[in-house]
Amino acid sequence: MEILKVENLCKIYGKGNNQVQALNDVSFSVEKGEFVAIVGQSGSGKSTLLHLIGGVDKPTSGHIFVDGQDVYKKNKEQLAIFRRRQVGLIYQFYNLIPILNVVENMTLPLKLDGQKVNDERVNELLEVLGLADRKKHLPSQLSGGQQQRVSIGRALINAPALVLADEPTGNLDSKSSQEIMELLKYSNKKYGQTLIVITHDENIALQANRIIRIADGQIVSDEKTH
Repeated sequence: MEILKVENLCKIYGKGNNQVQALNDVSFSVEKGEFVAIVGQSGSGKSTLLHLIGGVDKPTSGHIFVDGQDVYKKNKEQLAIFRRRQVGLIYQFYNLIPILNVVENMTLPLKLDGQKVNDERVNELLEVLGLADRKKHLPSQLSGGQQQRVSIGRALINAPALVLADEPTGNLDSKSSQEIMELLKYSNKKYGQTLIVITHDENIALQANRIIRIADGQIVSDEKTH
């Protein structure tokens, strides 16, 4: 079943001589539960693509459909709800709130959305993330790997349809990087969530079911790995 359809997507920044075409007529679709890696050199357009899929930025032209709904036909309020409920974003920089503890950071999207916190789900995620003994800790009391685990918990708390990770291991050592990837793969399988990871690391890309390569704002290859 198709969860994501990207159709003739273009994104242009700037005007006149300063114009940069970040994406040029990109089209592909993703099935529910797939784990897709999007790879490319710095400046290839991969992060722009992820932000457009996540409703963070608007395309110059083209369409993005999530669960059959045209994301950019939504008004500002509907788009905000879409981002909170259907998309889990994980960044290279953890973006945790320094004065909130682990549980408070993880459950922040629920509170912003006016939803009740499901303690059972929080505890399950804390166990899966290996943070059960750190739930009252502040970000400053955690290692980089642990902070990234909190940001993953925050992305998964709403059980979103799409989990989008932008260089999620970019700031971590190789041991922590692999642990984070194992967690993402586990959540992909356990919760059936569709996972799209932006990376320039071939070892991480090869763990996906499918690799889409981007160069100069265009898809140059799209192949299954296993």
